[in-house]
Amino acid sequence: MKSPAHPTNDMLPARLPPERVVATYTWIAPFHDLLARLVEARARALGLAWAAVEDGEDVLEVAVGTGLSFRHLLRMNPNGWTEGIDLTPAMLRRARGRAARSGSRRYRLRPGSAYDLPYPTASFDLLLNSYMFDLLPVEDFPVVLQEFYRVLRPGGRLVMINMTRGTRWYHQLWEGLYRIHPALLGGCRGVLVAPYLDRAGFTGVRRRFVSQWSFPSEVLYAQKP
Repeated sequence: MKSPAHPTNDMLPARLPPERVVATYTWIAPFHDLLARLVEARARALGLAWAAVEDGEDVLEVAVGTGLSFRHLLRMNPNGWTEGIDLTPAMLRRARGRAARSGSRRYRLRPGSAYDLPYPTASFDLLLNSYMFDLLPVEDFPVVLQEFYRVLRPGGRLVMINMTRGTRWYHQLWEGLYRIHPALLGGCRGVLVAPYLDRAGFTGVRRRFVSQWSFPSEVLYAQKP
């Protein structure tokens, strides 16, 4: 996949300051899952399918949120080890409740930042990241992707899901909401991340567009050589 010369041209700037992320998602946490099921479920399901977890792997989910995907990772990896991090304590509390109900004991959930992952180099076979890059400033994409690259083992897989740019008029309604009040969408806007995966050194990049109730998502897969 070739990178366009100016991959940022079609992306709106990030408008939720980092210092407001935790407060915003603390407010969102009680009703996050309802919105996620309405507009994210198809993209999340495809991301998990592309992750193709093999039981016994070391798996990391960055920005675990309320654990909507994490619970499936635990089910798919009963004899492996699964880690999850998130910035927001209110989201982590809900993820911990879901994980506890799974019956698994082979996991850990803890606070953490994607900018400085608290893991040694080459620790994981798979890294899953959902609906986080659509919050980040474009200039931070390479920084976070290098952290993802660092903690993956050679041959490790990266699966990402983000809000993206759509081509139909009704996809633009979501960006209209973002322009009016970013917090209404949790600070998320449409992004195009695939070109940055190439630049970060990942190979085998593939992308699929998914729309659910007009909400545009991209699902990305890549490998560390």
